[in-house]
Order: sequence, then structure tokens, then C-alpha cells
Amino acid sequence: MASPAPFSRFEFMIAWRYLRARRAEGGVSVMTWISLLGITLGVMALIATLAVRAGFRAEFVDTILGANAHSTVYYAPTQIYNELTEETYVTPGRVEDYDAVAARIAQIPGVIRAVPAVRAQVMARQGDAASLGDVHGITLDALKEMSGIADPQSALGNLDDFDRGIAIGIGMARDLGLGVGDRLQLVAPEGAKTPFGTTPRVESFEVVYIFSAGRYDVDKARVYMPMAEAQSFFNREGQVDEIGVYVADPERIDDWTMPLLQAAGERAQVWTWRDASGSFLAALDMEDDVMFIILSILVLIASMNITSGLIMLVKNKGRDIGILRTMGLTEGSVLRVFFLCGAFTGVIGTIAGVALGVALSLNVDHIMAALNALTGGNAWQPEVRGIYHLTAELRAWDIFRAAALSLALSFVVTIFPARRAARMNPVEALRYE
Repeated sequence: MASPAPFSRFEFMIAWRYLRARRAEGGVSVMTWISLLGITLGVMALIATLAVRAGFRAEFVDTILGANAHSTVYYAPTQIYNELTEETYVTPGRVEDYDAVAARIAQIPGVIRAVPAVRAQVMARQGDAASLGDVHGITLDALKEMSGIADPQSALGNLDDFDRGIAIGIGMARDLGLGVGDRLQLVAPEGAKTPFGTTPRVESFEVVYIFSAGRYDVDKARVYMPMAEAQSFFNREGQVDEIGVYVADPERIDDWTMPLLQAAGERAQVWTWRDASGSFLAALDMEDDVMFIILSILVLIASMNITSGLIMLVKNKGRDIGILRTMGLTEGSVLRVFFLCGAFTGVIGTIAGVALGVALSLNVDHIMAALNALTGGNAWQPEVRGIYHLTAELRAWDIFRAAALSLALSFVVTIFPARRAARMNPVEALRYE
């Protein structure tokens, strides 16, 4: 008589019958329920953690790209030797023919636009309050193209009035007590040159637009000023400090470094958004790997409970194993029966964990809002994290690897007790029955 095919229907039936049996009949033990719950919670935590980490990275990158150029082209400083005084002077690397350079850069395939800009640091004052300001001098058309700034739903004022005033972040407006229509005093260290030296330049500007870029550091210090006004205020007549470059695929920004250097000419240098935030993003990637390993250990510990539950099940079912073996059941069939008992636990726990993990990830905003309400707003601190709220991004790859890890561990730890049941001597199992 031919042996039955592996994982035949009767093997599934026996395994499921053992799992559904009452504890008095030697069925599912407390350890099995503990392992089922542990796997469920482990998979749920793993999926939710990966989703939150992915959402945090995506939100962080979006806020960077929404308020900053994807890449910046600037020129290195030059040294000038004065033969009369025998002294060497260092002149800043300014871009003089910036319209021509921007036009050449804009012709590079994949470059969406090139925006000349004036960059400078100032002290912003309003009454007795003061704050440091990072001034960007750009045109109105360039400012309207910045998705993180030109958002009417999160901004105050009219961006079309930009040519007669300045735009500031909501963090600076809150710190200095400013609103649309108020005047902000800016103090630039590079001011008018006099016989007694350079004196700071002080001027007041009307706040016509208050934006929220979604990043705490940007909203707290960023000031946008019309290009012509910035050139006059910072002594940049006919010059700019840099050219901001926006490309079609910011994630591949490094592919444009060499073309940008060639288009910009000698002394040109390139600084990408990855250069500015690369160390932080690398730390996020490393933390993702560490969190995956740590939570994988938790899933492994939960899976090990399957072994304990199956050992107890095999002990209770010794008489049944002896009877099945005398009826002609092979060692392979017995092994597969008890393997299926453990596999059912792993599969059910994994499915439940995936469902709970997805549900938790989709409702992370509501959970964080509840935690903030309970802790008085201390559950998420934007000045520490850099962004205002926590989001989750479910990725199919994260769900797949969490589920695959759980199933693999559940199947592996089931093999040992299943082999023990298969190698049980039926004579010994029935001797005292």
C-alpha cells in the first residue's frame, strides 16, 4: 500500500483536533496561548515600529525638500595678494553672472529650475525680544514654487505682497509676538562702510506673510526677503551667494553633482540636501536595523514558547501517538501532525499581529494625540524631533518581512518537539496503558 502524500488532509485534521481539544483532554495548554499572544504582540510591535520609522523619515525628508533647494551651487572664496601691503585678503565666493550660470544649470536634463539666492545671518528684533534669523533673498516666483512655504492652508497673509515686505516662519512670529502687518527690525553685521570701519545696518521691514514649513528649526529662524532688497541690504549689488537647484528626483540628487560642477565652471562647489542631513538619515537607517533586530528577538522569544507548549502536548498525547503508530501511521506523518500544531499557532499569531499592526499604524495620529493630551503635550516635542507630528507609512516590504520572520521562526522552533513525537516508541507509549 502506497504511503500517503505529505501534509495530507488527515494530518491537518488530527493537528486541528489536538489544538481544539479541551485542556482536560490534553489539548491546547496555557503555554500555547501565551506563545500565540506573544507572537501577535511581537509582530504588531514590529510592523508598527517599522511603519512609524518609515513615516518619520518620509516626513523629515518632505519638510527638508519643501523648504530647501535639493542642491546648492556656490563658489569657493578666493585669496588676493596685495603687493603694496604684502598682505593676503580673502574675498567671499559670490556669484556675479548668476543669471547666466542659472540658465546653464537649468539646461541640464532632469533639472527643474535654478534659483539664485542671497544668504545671510541677521539678528531679528521686536521690542525687547530678539532672535537669530537666516535670511534668504529670492524672487516672488521662486518663493511660490516652494511647496513647504507657499501653502495657503497653513500660512497667514498674502504671498503676492512679498515684494513690499518679508516672510517669516511661524516659530519666529510666535517668539517675537509678530503678526501680519507688524514691522520687524533686522540687524545685519555687514553694514555701511565708514572711515571708522563697518557699522551694522539696521532696518525695519513689514511682515506680509507668515508660513509654517513643518520643521521647527525652519519656522523658528527662516526669513525670506525680496531679491533686490536683500542685495541692497547685505551689500550684494549685482551678486548672489548661491544658486538653488531643484531636480526631478531628489532621492538621486548625487547623480547631478558632476553636471552641476561642469555647468557652474571653475571654483564651483555643490552642497546637496543629503550632505546637509546625511548623518541624521544614516542614523535613522541604523536605528531601523537595530529596532528590527531587537523586536525580532522578542518574536523569537514568543516563538520559543511554542516549543514548550508542543512538548507538553506530545507528553499528553503519548497514548494517541502509540495508537496511531500501531495503526500504520509513519514517523513522517506524526512529525507533520505536531509540526502543524505549532505552525497553526505561528500562522494564527502572525495573521493577528499583522492585522493589529496595520490598524495601529493607521491610527498613530489619534494615539499620539491622546498621549499628548494625557502628558500635557510632552509626548512629542517638535524642538527635539524637528517635525511637528508623527506619521506612519505602511510599506508592503516591511509587512512582508515582519510576517516572514514570524512564520520562519515559528516553523523552525516547531521541528524539535515534532521530531521527538515522531521518534517515540509506540511500545513504550502503550506499555502502561
